[in-house]
Amino acid sequence: MNLDIIILDFIQANMRNGFMDYIMPPITKLANLGIIWIILSICLLLSKKTRKIGFAMIISLAMNVIVCNILLKPMVGRIRPCHINTSIELLINRPIDFSFPSGHTSISFTAVGVLFFRKNKLFLPALILAILIGFSRLYLYVHYPSDVLAGAILGILFGYIGHKIILSKDHKKAGSSR
Repeated sequence: MNLDIIILDFIQANMRNGFMDYIMPPITKLANLGIIWIILSICLLLSKKTRKIGFAMIISLAMNVIVCNILLKPMVGRIRPCHINTSIELLINRPIDFSFPSGHTSISFTAVGVLFFRKNKLFLPALILAILIGFSRLYLYVHYPSDVLAGAILGILFGYIGHKIILSKDHKKAGSSR
């Protein structure tokens, strides 16, 4: 039995309870289609003080969707745990796409990455929410731990790239104004 299954089975056997069954579906839904992070990006774009962070986030989120959801998921083609072990009662609709990497986790950590690299004070609350979203994917039995870990790593990478793109534009602007 591999480590992914051991962890998922541990969560199902030791952490499932009424309270968690109640809160995990809404937590996971916050990242459906990246909606919470798109809303945050738009809010950041509205203020001149945070506009560059908003642009970095939009760029990073777009890269994430293209690479993770459009390229990697179909290329890897990993079947979700809920399709393999159908005895687990799902608390959300059964996802129809592939499992690797976790899109919910990746998009969440993309936003976290941008906030971290841009040194924004929203980093910590976003990190807490991203961790909860990632865990919710395990709790809800729709991803393997390695899907979530890969999603977090890819998300941080995309956050860094988006930050660097905006930073390089800042440097080009500063260089041309001299």
